[in-house]
Amino acid sequence: MIMEQARTTGNQATSWRLPLSVAVLSAVVFLLARPHLIDDTFITLAYARNVAFHGHWGLLADATSNTATSPANVLILAALTIFVRDAVFAAGALFVLCQVLLALALRRLGSAAGLPSGFPALTIAALTANPLLLSSIGLEVTLGAAVLGWLTVFAVEKNPFAFGFATGLLALVRLDLIVFAVVLAVFLRPGAGRALLGAGLITLPWFGFSWVVLGAAVPDTVVIKTLQGAQHAWGAWNFGNGPLFYARTSPVMAALAFLPAVLAVLAVVTLAIRRRTIPAGLRPFALLALGGLLYHFGYVLLTVPPYHWYYGPGLTAATVFVCAVAVSQRILLGGMLALIVASLIAYAAVGLPRTYAPFTSNYTSSAQYARIGAELGTLTGGRTVGSAGEIGILAYTCGCPVVDVFSDRGLLPAAIEARGKENRWTRAILRVNYAFFDFDVRPRRPELVLRRLAVPPPDALAHWTLYAPTLGKQELYLVPNKE
Repeated sequence: MIMEQARTTGNQATSWRLPLSVAVLSAVVFLLARPHLIDDTFITLAYARNVAFHGHWGLLADATSNTATSPANVLILAALTIFVRDAVFAAGALFVLCQVLLALALRRLGSAAGLPSGFPALTIAALTANPLLLSSIGLEVTLGAAVLGWLTVFAVEKNPFAFGFATGLLALVRLDLIVFAVVLAVFLRPGAGRALLGAGLITLPWFGFSWVVLGAAVPDTVVIKTLQGAQHAWGAWNFGNGPLFYARTSPVMAALAFLPAVLAVLAVVTLAIRRRTIPAGLRPFALLALGGLLYHFGYVLLTVPPYHWYYGPGLTAATVFVCAVAVSQRILLGGMLALIVASLIAYAAVGLPRTYAPFTSNYTSSAQYARIGAELGTLTGGRTVGSAGEIGILAYTCGCPVVDVFSDRGLLPAAIEARGKENRWTRAILRVNYAFFDFDVRPRRPELVLRRLAVPPPDALAHWTLYAPTLGKQELYLVPNKE
């Protein structure tokens, strides 16, 4: 009896060890990453803050917009912000929670597949150390990974309603992540009828509300970002050759970030040579990797700009698969451990806390943007300011309206029209998506504008020198709007 109680106590202690360790590790990681949360993270945080404190869906407190790519991320952050009263703190809490939930899902998947108990710890370490994923904290990448983990659990356990519900939640995290659910549904067949019911219960209310009230079922970022690709906003750089864009300024970080994708291919080849098939226990993880591959090719076809967090889902799936192969087949294990150590060394090499995220396409550091935002609040006296291409941190810190296509829906009709010129199918889809959109809304006219200029304008009201490792040095000016 005493031995039984001791064993039970030991099992309970062991069961808590993983989530507790992951929670502590993730909290430390967020504290280190907090100074370099990227500009797009603050777009999400601005939405969450406005929902939490004003019950208002918009980047700005005084205007509705629909450029939050991940409704689920915004809504969960808003709920946390109501309690903690700070959206950045809420982002940290959500990051920790998602990491723990992913670890628990991986443990359950590992147990079902007969993998060694170290699988979830190795995978969480590999994901957390990845420089690209570290640079995406605060966005929906970690939330998507957690939901994807439990989606796979429900697919393996043939729980159709839970699988459908997780699929619906995944759609609210990012609609394009549905490709993973389709792959799992086709190959693992968790059940269709109840899965559709579960998915409908969570997706229909939101997408119906968004379509009718916000004027578009799918967020406006789909139009904005794909139009950027069509107009070659990044010049010759797109999602397909994006890794080379980042490798120009940080080849080590780029290699460390994208190496899991290379190792995933190597793992498939090795398994094919050794066993001529993928073992049954590894098939769910192989399906995740397949979903990541399809996701990647989909973005290549869209030719969108190479925003680094777009690579997050594919790299997450590849990493999970490689770690599963590493612990089960005793291949690539040394490589994964070396990759984790090298990534941590590379991250800390420039000193902690870092000023810039390992991957960033912003014009300057988050800290300088926060300072500029505070100064703008004083300089503008509440007047509307036109952005110079990046809006997140400025809108979050300025206390004044900062406008561009992400915050001013009056600028969206022109983008919709430009996107619709491509072909009739695109026009038809846009017509349905924007059936309830008010095309008569007029753009706001900012009294002041921010401009990145090589020559100082004579009427500049303020000037800042921007610098970022990826884009170099630029000059930013606040000038009266004469247009």
